Amino acid sequence: TGDQPEISSAEQTLWRCYKIEDELEMTTVCYRPEGLEQLEAQTNFTKRELQVLYRGFKNCIFYYHPSAVQYPNYSPVFHSFYPDASMYAHYLFNAFDTAQTGSVKFEGFVMALSTLLRGTVHEKLRWTFNLYDINKDGYINKEEMMDIVKAIYDMMGKYTYPVLKQDAPRLHVEVFFQKMDKNKDGVVTLDEFIESCQEVRTFLLLP
Repeated sequence: TGDQPEISSAEQTLWRCYKIEDELEMTTVCYRPEGLEQLEAQTNFTKRELQVLYRGFKNCIFYYHPSAVQYPNYSPVFHSFYPDASMYAHYLFNAFDTAQTGSVKFEGFVMALSTLLRGTVHEKLRWTFNLYDINKDGYINKEEMMDIVKAIYDMMGKYTYPVLKQDAPRLHVEVFFQKMDKNKDGVVTLDEFIESCQEVRTFLLLP
């Protein structure tokens, strides 16, 4: 009606995402990824949760491909939250694409999600290190860290208050390396990364 506000396509898509679990109460999933029982054993999700995640993977997060997500076929949902997220989305996709094939199957997606949501602190830190290690050589150098930090600032920076200074990414990287590059060789190893993060965790008295 004329008195009701129009609902954008992005809002309609999000509404459909929120209805996934309600729909599963009344319907069954037409297609199940292979090895559902095996995934249940390998992850921290129940079979029911895996079904819900699969529906979300297929319908909401990305445009659906018969067997895998292919970059850059992201759905409008991601960009409706962060209009300037293209570069960060690229790096995030590469972290999920552990085989470096240019695509992410549901099995790989849910394994990573299990780590991020319900893994141990050590498992989460290993996954985060992999995100920053863009060229997958086992080290984080300043160029890689700058690329990731700039992508994050591009995604969030212009919406912060007060507005971030132009050299904020560079200063962020310098602080990062001062704290984490223990032997001052210009790169951060996985052991250095985990040790530094755990030191901060202990300082803050986190569980």
